[in-house]
Amino acid sequence: MRLPILLFALILLLGSCIKDAPANPEADIESFDVNPNMLTGQTFIDQANRKILLYLTNEAYKDGITPSISLSKHATVTPASGQKITFNDNKEITYTVTAEQSSNKKTYTVQVVNVGDWHFEFEKWLQNSVDKYEYPVEDNLTSIWTSGNAGVALSGVPKEVLAYPTRSTTDGYLGTKAAEMVTIKGTALSSIVGIYLYAGSLFIGNFNSAVVLTEPLAATEFGAPYVGLPDRFTGYYKYTPGPAYQDEHKNIIPDKIDECAIYAVLFEGPERLNGTNINTSDRIIATAKLNDASAKADFTKFDIPFTYKAGRTPATNKNLMLAIVASSSKDGDHYKGAIGSRLVVDHLAVIPK
Repeated sequence: MRLPILLFALILLLGSCIKDAPANPEADIESFDVNPNMLTGQTFIDQANRKILLYLTNEAYKDGITPSISLSKHATVTPASGQKITFNDNKEITYTVTAEQSSNKKTYTVQVVNVGDWHFEFEKWLQNSVDKYEYPVEDNLTSIWTSGNAGVALSGVPKEVLAYPTRSTTDGYLGTKAAEMVTIKGTALSSIVGIYLYAGSLFIGNFNSAVVLTEPLAATEFGAPYVGLPDRFTGYYKYTPGPAYQDEHKNIIPDKIDECAIYAVLFEGPERLNGTNINTSDRIIATAKLNDASAKADFTKFDIPFTYKAGRTPATNKNLMLAIVASSSKDGDHYKGAIGSRLVVDHLAVIPK
């Protein structure tokens, strides 16, 4: 008799455990799939700022799209997956995700990215609502540029604009603002994993926070669709290197002076390049790189022709992508540089052929 009673009690206990299992609190859009024939570049979900960035053909923008959406387990979304959305009326399109634990909701905004004439003045900036770092936007509030700030946020920096390596500044060449990048000291948390500095960076593309802890270089995804062929890369910059250059192990390298990095890369898409292959990929067609990366106390103009690889003609069936990258320490992606190095860029432009 004792055994059946124990079994009955065990069944009741298991049933109670199953019944009382907590509801899933996650409310994420995990994928947003669109017919590849309607895209000029890969869709990107910016989880940090809750944006879905779409790179659409003119026909897709005109006719609308029917995305297939995957969510966190047991979450629901409005509008529903498979429901057609259109962009003709200029209304903001949002998706609201409700977790199984229905008190938790997230709203994602859809943005169609069209770079247009490739002139950037860095006059408008927004602030991340959670981590409080800044990021530049276009006049229509579209996000074309991003930085490594989202990754730095994971290291425990204070939630304030000046705690991050990339932000706006009123110290610009023209207008009211420019983009400022500063190489900063790592945090107590980052030093545990051997990261002792963060370089300020700014680039066209996306920052994939989902892989930053496992593949830091792959987190920087470079490029946006480009129509035609570029001729020159122009802009204004000034640069002050920090006082002491250090390697990735925090060792000071005597007599070594930090340098900035400013360059543009044209490559075959639609897949983006990242920090592992932005300088080495066989998909690269042309580059325009600032060679004089030394100190410049005053704003200095650069006008760099694109150098096309010998014998490299863009394939007619390939989507072209263009990336622009700037950093306050050119080896900052490997955590080398000088704390205090400061780069300011303004009025960047890509001139077509």
